[in-house]
Amino acid sequence: MPRPIVATIHLDSMQHNLARAKACAPQARAWGVVKANAYGHGLERALRGFAAADGLALVEFDNAVRLRELGWTKPILLLEGFFDPSDLELMVRHRFNGAVHCVEQIEWLEAAQRAGRLTAPLDLHLKMNTGMNRLGFTPAAYGAAHARLRALAGVGEITLMTHFANADDAAHPRLPMREQLRRFHAATAGLPGPRSLSNSAGIFRQAEFGDQLGNDWVRPGIMLYGGTPGGKSAADFGLLPTMTLTSEIIGVQQIAVGDAVGYGSRFEADGPMRVGVVACGYADGYPRHAPLGTPVLVDGVRTRLVGRVSMDMITVDLTALPQARVGSKVTLWGRGLPIDDVAEAAGTIGYELMCALAPRVPVVEG
Repeated sequence: MPRPIVATIHLDSMQHNLARAKACAPQARAWGVVKANAYGHGLERALRGFAAADGLALVEFDNAVRLRELGWTKPILLLEGFFDPSDLELMVRHRFNGAVHCVEQIEWLEAAQRAGRLTAPLDLHLKMNTGMNRLGFTPAAYGAAHARLRALAGVGEITLMTHFANADDAAHPRLPMREQLRRFHAATAGLPGPRSLSNSAGIFRQAEFGDQLGNDWVRPGIMLYGGTPGGKSAADFGLLPTMTLTSEIIGVQQIAVGDAVGYGSRFEADGPMRVGVVACGYADGYPRHAPLGTPVLVDGVRTRLVGRVSMDMITVDLTALPQARVGSKVTLWGRGLPIDDVAEAAGTIGYELMCALAPRVPVVEG
């Protein structure tokens, strides 16, 4: 028999969450963000789960090519653009849409134009740095960058893009969303082209900001996978979990007061208790730093992690679950146990848990 851990991907939930994104921004087209192997869900499953998306967006060139090989004919956006002049050949051949965020990329495009290598128009997303301070042109430099791109015959449509740092906290004291909007609209005034501003958190601000957002394209990411972008729970946003990680109890120990559990003997029982051993550890993608009290479901009942997470096993408190035994079903996250609850207990975010799912974990659909 195989080890009992398995990740189940729910395509119906993926379809539901995409429909939720579209309903929040009905005037906009939607890029389904599928970077990091579709947040650990798999590109092949993403193609079916997000078949209704207007395009797919990611950062990895090899996976973008794979999407074409799998039959995706609609637009593909490379969110970090191209990393080397030689990438432009692939972009032209596969009709990729790429972000442009620095002068070097414009220079590579100009050189490719002079060499006659832009043999078909490239649609591009010109990125503005409105305060996130990762990628993009400053508002002051944005107009000149746009003019240089517009002067190239090998450049097709230019979408004007920025990225919100704090859309989950629109009134953030250091960089409120409204200030990023102000900078973006001031710098793009009079420039032609579609606009793309909102990530998942921004999409949920659509009703609040309305026409100020002016999205022609939105870029839902974590919301597509049933995780919260912040501010409220995923369920409060009307999202459904798309990945359920399950396993089983493979051993039970009865311990006495003062007995310790796991490496480092960090957990000490303050009374008699039953401890269940679950076939799941950090080599499966479960967070090693998850502390005492991290929630786990055993036979549908919520209990807690005790002891340190090891490579292949975790230990959980079965004291209040007298019916639990070897073979009892365990949910690590997903349907019945929001991934964000586990992530919050572990001091991380649901994104990381999804993306960290290990290759050794079997993945099924259901």
